[in-house]
Amino acid sequence: MKSEPEEFSIDDLARVGVEPWTGVRNYQARNFMRDGMRDGDGVLFYHSNTQPPGIVGIARVKGEAYPDPTQFDPESDYHDPKSSPDAPRWLLRDIAFERRFARCITLDELKAAAGRLGDFALLNRGNRLSVLPVSAAQWKTILKMENA
Repeated sequence: MKSEPEEFSIDDLARVGVEPWTGVRNYQARNFMRDGMRDGDGVLFYHSNTQPPGIVGIARVKGEAYPDPTQFDPESDYHDPKSSPDAPRWLLRDIAFERRFARCITLDELKAAAGRLGDFALLNRGNRLSVLPVSAAQWKTILKMENA
């Protein structure tokens, strides 16, 4: 899951403990959260739009997907007037802090490890999604990179 640190950082997550991942307004990212995540799954927390961008820690999915309340709030930047409580378009997952990495695993390091990561969605050209799938093999490779 990607977040700009000035908006919501791994340190913010550590401070609050659990946070609803609101504001996802891409159907593919929504589907990854709705269909691809399960309670207790690990989450790689990625800081984007910063120098250097990279993976900075781990969180866990907490609970099941549920409607994102920001879609119903006309004051929210994420309001969707076509969505209704009876037929919500946008779901979210609660994310719980697990730990901060000892160091940032930078995007450049991830690119250099592309051969070991296989088809890692984060490295696909033009990918701007805030929620991306990670395979078990990619997860293990990335965790090993933290201590390299």
